[in-house]
Amino acid sequence: MTRFGVVLRPELPPETIVGSARAADAAGVDEIWLWEDCFFSGGISMAATVLASTESVNVGIGVLPTPLRNVAATAMEIATLARLHPGRLRVGLGHGVQSWMGQVGARVQSPLTLLREQMDALTKLLAGETVDVRGRYVVLDSVKLDWPPMQPPPLLVGATGPKTLALSGQTSVGTILTSSTTPDQVRDAIAHIDGGPDHDIVVYIAAVDQSDVADENIARFVTAGTGTVVFEPAPDRVDLGDLFRRAAELRS
Repeated sequence: MTRFGVVLRPELPPETIVGSARAADAAGVDEIWLWEDCFFSGGISMAATVLASTESVNVGIGVLPTPLRNVAATAMEIATLARLHPGRLRVGLGHGVQSWMGQVGARVQSPLTLLREQMDALTKLLAGETVDVRGRYVVLDSVKLDWPPMQPPPLLVGATGPKTLALSGQTSVGTILTSSTTPDQVRDAIAHIDGGPDHDIVVYIAAVDQSDVADENIARFVTAGTGTVVFEPAPDRVDLGDLFRRAAELRS
């Protein structure tokens, strides 16, 4: 069954997002997606705020840039949210925009290696394991969460290139594709991912006019293998009521 969501873009001031999230929740939207783009709102803090301010809508973070965080800190934050709001969170991780990573002194020589090491360590930490690793970027010495989640949230990877798509299939339960992805490119991405039938393909779809969210356009992406459709409004769009209602209508 296809899931439908809407992005609450980071260009929205943080103080306005709660009202939008509550409106999406009331409309019956499956998921709200939040981005952690530099240098807007923090993905974890906004997810915590949205989850605490709504009743049932699920929250996806797509994505957290791995170079910005120590994996143990990421695990602690995700575990806390998952315990407080079980079953309502999905978290995507990715390379981050390399120019932004350079601005903050976090750019690494091999983003692919960093992502692989973080995904492996994060998965184990959230499963309650004691983790010992001495990798190229991730170093953990007998680290174990005191409060691991009773239900570890699904971890996804934001990917575009073939190597990262393949890594996503190996290390995650889902892949997040950008709004520049066409249905044919969804098919190509799935071939690179090779994640099996349970691997969720999340695709952002630019929602600029009615044709973008029409049945025919949505069907093209679903037929191509999209499991979660996420409407991406324009950066300056403030009133998202129509998108919320459309996402809820498609859900039913």
